[in-house]
Amino acid sequence: MSGRVSVAVPEGAGGTRADRFVADAAGLSRAYVQRLISEGRLTCAGRLLRANTILHPGDALELDVPEVVPLELQAEAIPLSVVYEDEDLLVVDKPAGLVTHPAPGHPGGTLVNALLAREGSFGGIAGVARPGIVHRLDRDTSGLIMVAKHDAAQAYLMAQLKARRVKKTYLALVGGSVAAVVGRIEAPIGRDPKHRTKMAVVADGRPATTGYRVRERFAAWTLLELDLVTGRTHQIRVHLASIGHPVAGDPVYATGLVRRGPEGLGRLFLHAWRLELAARSGERLIRVSAPLPPELEGVLDGLRTSDPGRVA
Repeated sequence: MSGRVSVAVPEGAGGTRADRFVADAAGLSRAYVQRLISEGRLTCAGRLLRANTILHPGDALELDVPEVVPLELQAEAIPLSVVYEDEDLLVVDKPAGLVTHPAPGHPGGTLVNALLAREGSFGGIAGVARPGIVHRLDRDTSGLIMVAKHDAAQAYLMAQLKARRVKKTYLALVGGSVAAVVGRIEAPIGRDPKHRTKMAVVADGRPATTGYRVRERFAAWTLLELDLVTGRTHQIRVHLASIGHPVAGDPVYATGLVRRGPEGLGRLFLHAWRLELAARSGERLIRVSAPLPPELEGVLDGLRTSDPGRVA
């Protein structure tokens, strides 16, 4: 299905959420409809609607369904750093700049293309374009990402993530001096109503929680350890920007000096450092970590040498 889909809300459907009603009426999955809504493709009388907009009888909805471009996945000999492997999963240390999975307009050069070049198979329950994928990292974020080697493992890992039983810890260098040594940010995240390609803390967003601890202080910067309790899009970046401490090198949520970052920084200073989860057998705990890549460690070394305000 593609093109404009027109749907009128009948008398008996008043009080229904927009995403649920449109998915049922158009015969599309709710997740797909939610994605289209997040892209600004659902309107009523020319007004953009949110997924949780409550509909009224007589509302005339218009959904713009883009033409689906089939993805032809190809194996590519892209080097991968596998830091852990067992019969159920791989844990890969993803470099910054590598996209997790293909998408229209970006069919190749991704982690998935690299995985297809490895021997063996991967779980397929997330769709043909995401073999083994259970979560993702932003393109400019480096660090640990889990990959399921078969369907049962993929289902298990997805369930563990949903139940928040996978502990994901990140390292980030942020602008300014974070006052509290230990803190917790609880603020809902959703699409920025003014900039639909960005996320923001919004009252009607999805619940999101990030814990943090100060690891090292500099005169103009703070190195944090961050626990990603929930997994919303751009969560760490949005939460830190919302408290006035955006991530160094962030081209979307930071401005001025913080956007440029300290001397020598050429990318977002955000790294998925550590993962902890129970093995599928339930008999052991898997703990994996990945050190900061050289380009980020080099920035810290420069600050430690030149920054008189450093506090370890």
